[in-house]
Amino acid sequence: MAQAGSRTMDVTFPSDQEILITRTLDAPPHLVFRAWTTPELVRRWWPGRRGQMTVAEMDFRVGGKWRYVMLAHGEAEVAFHGTYREIVPDQRIVHTEVMEFPGTAQDGEEGAVVNTVTFEAADGGAGTRVSIRTHAGSREVRDMIAQSGMEGGVREQFEILGEIAATLA
Repeated sequence: MAQAGSRTMDVTFPSDQEILITRTLDAPPHLVFRAWTTPELVRRWWPGRRGQMTVAEMDFRVGGKWRYVMLAHGEAEVAFHGTYREIVPDQRIVHTEVMEFPGTAQDGEEGAVVNTVTFEAADGGAGTRVSIRTHAGSREVRDMIAQSGMEGGVREQFEILGEIAATLA
């Protein structure tokens, strides 16, 4: 468990192939969902405090593709892409995610993990419990993700996401 502002972020491993991250934000689900799914807002929170987002492409529909690229600390480009598999407005998004390495096709799904993101009302509807369940496909991939520094980056993302969502009307 890692401290994240006034709320905690929990990182657990429900199975040998899964990572589960949960955090409650101080904004209702429809605003958190909006911040999560609006490209100009994603540009503000997705890189955390670790770099600058250079690409936020989102064809936000089932079967649509997404691609995010950031310049990490002004040095290395980090890119991810995937496909939306399920979208339930204000409640759930299921999508694949591929980290792009040199030679990785920008539209390929080889090596993809599957993320299920849920947005549940908390605090009487004034807050949102966000859960990200990553199915990595193997223990080795799960452990590689867990040891990548992902936890610190996600903590920063949630802090910024919460701030942005709380300002939306």
